[in-house]
Amino acid sequence: MTQMGYEVAKPLVPEVYDFLARDPLNGEVYRVQVKTLRVRADRDNALVVYARKGNGEPYTSDETDYIIGVDGNRAFMFDCTGLTEYWSTEQTAEKRWVKLTREVG
Repeated sequence: MTQMGYEVAKPLVPEVYDFLARDPLNGEVYRVQVKTLRVRADRDNALVVYARKGNGEPYTSDETDYIIGVDGNRAFMFDCTGLTEYWSTEQTAEKRWVKLTREVG
């Protein structure tokens, strides 16, 4: 996110979210949770992010604003809407989710 101009801060005390990010365009601060992005071969290679807390409950929009799903090669950001799982195909992820990229140089 810092490569996209966001200012990022990690909480000093335990919080539900992983970090805060300040949008460089509007100055708003958002709570962000990072989860693993997986490919489900048994679901036609759908992308899935399991968005559960340690107690098995889903993250809610009262606790976090965005979820970022990350694997070794890519990352997608999307609104937290209180689901336990977020699914997308590779093609629709490019349209529905924000693909985060690194700046080179």
